[in-house]
Amino acid sequence: MAEPVQPARPKRKKRLRHFWRNIGQSQFALKATSRLMIWYLEWVRKTNKIIVEPADALDTLTPQQPFIVGVWHGQHILMPALPIGLNASAMISKNFDGEVTARVVEYYGNRTIRASGGRNQKQTLRKGGMTGFLEMLNALRDNDNVVQTADIPKGIAKRVGLGIIMLGQKSGSPIVPLAIASSRRYVFKKSWDKTALNMPYGTTAIVVGDLVHVPKDADDAALEEARANLENQLNRATKRAYELTGNPE
Repeated sequence: MAEPVQPARPKRKKRLRHFWRNIGQSQFALKATSRLMIWYLEWVRKTNKIIVEPADALDTLTPQQPFIVGVWHGQHILMPALPIGLNASAMISKNFDGEVTARVVEYYGNRTIRASGGRNQKQTLRKGGMTGFLEMLNALRDNDNVVQTADIPKGIAKRVGLGIIMLGQKSGSPIVPLAIASSRRYVFKKSWDKTALNMPYGTTAIVVGDLVHVPKDADDAALEEARANLENQLNRATKRAYELTGNPE
C-alpha cells in the first residue's frame, strides 16, 4: 500500500521566508519603502493639527539635556516627523522594518544605533542589545539625547522593562515620558503592541509626563520604584494624549 503523500506546506513556508529575506536585502525595496514612508509622514504631519501639553514642554526640557525619551511601542511611527525641535539617537533593530525606520529617522536629522532588546538575556545578546545599551550610554555622555521604547519588543505591551531604567541609572540622565496620539488612526489589533498608524487630516497630541530620575546608587527596590513610576507616567500621558485628540482610546 502506498504511503500517504505529505503536504508540502513546510517547503512553501521555507520559500516564502526566502522570498522575504531577498526583499529585505534589496536596496531598491529599502529605498522605495523609505521614500514612501517619508512622503506619508510628511502628509500626516502637514495635515494634522498639533497639540503639545504642556505648551512650554520644549523650553522646560531643553535645559535638561541630554535626556532619555521613553515611548511605548506602537506610538512611535509619527515621532521622527514631529516638529519637536530636538534631535536624538534612537536604537533600531536590524530587520527590514528597522532598515526602513533607520532611513526615515536619519532623513529627519537624527542618528541611529542598530540593535534591539529581547525578552530574555539570550535574545538580548543575540540581537546586539548589550552593544546598543553601551552605544546609547556613550551618546548620552556625549550630550546627545536618546529615544528608547520603554516596553520590551514582543513582550508585554505597555509594561516598562528594566533596560531604560538601567540606562537612566548608569547615565544619570532623566527619563522623559512621551505619548503621541492621533484622532484619525488605524490600529493593527493583531499586533502585539496594537500599533497605531497615524492618519492625515486629524489632530495629533504630544503629551510629556513628569521626568523620572533614577539614583545612581539605586538598589533593586529603588529600580522597581522607578520602573513603576515611568510606567504610570507613560500610561497617564497616553490617556491624556488620546483625550486631547477628541477621540479617546
